[in-house]
Amino acid sequence: MIENLKEALSKIENGYADIRFETWKITDINITNGKIESSSTNIVSGGSVRFFHRGAFGFSTFTSVEDVEKAISSAEKLAKLLKPSQEVELYPTKPQKDHFKARVSIHPDSVSFDEKVELVKRYHSILKGSEKFVATSVIYREELLTRHFVSTEGAEIVEERPYCGIAATITGKEGDILQRANRTFGDLRGYETVLHREAELESLKKDVLDLLKADKVEGGIYTVILDPQIAGVFIHEAFGHLSEADHVSRNERLKEIMTLGKDIATEILSVVDDGSIEGERGFIAYDDDGVKSGKTYLIKNGKLSGRLHSRFTAAIMDERPTGNSRAIRFNYMPLVRMTNTYIENGESTLDELLDGIDRGLYVVGALGGNTELEMFTFSSAKAYKIENGKITDPVRDVILSGNLFETLRNIDGVANDLKMFGGLGGCGKGGQMPLPVSDGAPHIRIRNVVIGGK
Repeated sequence: MIENLKEALSKIENGYADIRFETWKITDINITNGKIESSSTNIVSGGSVRFFHRGAFGFSTFTSVEDVEKAISSAEKLAKLLKPSQEVELYPTKPQKDHFKARVSIHPDSVSFDEKVELVKRYHSILKGSEKFVATSVIYREELLTRHFVSTEGAEIVEERPYCGIAATITGKEGDILQRANRTFGDLRGYETVLHREAELESLKKDVLDLLKADKVEGGIYTVILDPQIAGVFIHEAFGHLSEADHVSRNERLKEIMTLGKDIATEILSVVDDGSIEGERGFIAYDDDGVKSGKTYLIKNGKLSGRLHSRFTAAIMDERPTGNSRAIRFNYMPLVRMTNTYIENGESTLDELLDGIDRGLYVVGALGGNTELEMFTFSSAKAYKIENGKITDPVRDVILSGNLFETLRNIDGVANDLKMFGGLGGCGKGGQMPLPVSDGAPHIRIRNVVIGGK
């Protein structure tokens, strides 16, 4: 494959071009309310060409290698028709030659389809046990990607990424109250990721029953402790997207807000994006510019210390590429996207964070959220009261809102228990969803958080 793609590129006399060719083997198994709703394995393959000319990309796709030369010609014509607002060259990088294959104990492809169906059935059978459960589902998702990348500069990269994961959901009803709880887990560590999850699914049942009997939270201003999952979602959604340089480079107000070196958070806070963490859902050996992934500090001890770049945005902003040029599939143009984004460990324990809180909330998991520049709103999966330094009764319908930068300055405790989360789903941006990412954090404590409620 690499040789065929290289031969096609060799006919380009002037200009930069690259080709991505991907093959996806995708398996889905969905059992809902005791019935198999869907089960399938599909193979999808195809490629795309980018041609770069005086600050503009032309983009064309193809499904057969025999059509790659037509796609090159089309991309070149499109690039030369475009008139960019500024002419730049791509940031120079060393072309890479590599074949990366993920190291796993049990490759998902070595497990039979029937075994996967039986696993989903067994997990679904756990989600029983109460007449209050009105809907249950377990979904298995497997994505085996083989990706080829070549460029006129001499890059030759083959990368294999084997993902598998499970998502389980229970909806409960009592009177006119409906509550839902879910668990999702998945990464690139192999089929072993989805095994031995019985205890987590058992705990899911307790979550639903707790939510059904929980009181609505009383609205007000609280000291809150975020668990690692919602803290990771918060830093990804509310801050990570502001660090993507394609946003920053086009928005003068955001450039002013996101000035490197600026104090924007408490000094105990450091935030990282690192695509090189093998096994995580957001791992990539190389991005879609052919740049090797790596660790980028976005916040270091409270100061804005970096942002995420493609080769194009790095050239525009005179900064270095960070390996964050990504597309969800071959038929999409790469954008600047996160990989594995997380808050680094602090020095406290959870008990130390709880100490001294007379009236607060312990917020666990995330259902979703909205952001608009520095303003955010998030809904938690569940929460508990904190009274006199102890976690007590469950509460529901907890919505957190506020200004990102005020909130970052109000973080006054960071624990030392970092956890990462991947699972099914992913990140959305520019019509590309779901992009595989991971996010995570230790427990963090935040003062003066606005909580919506009764």
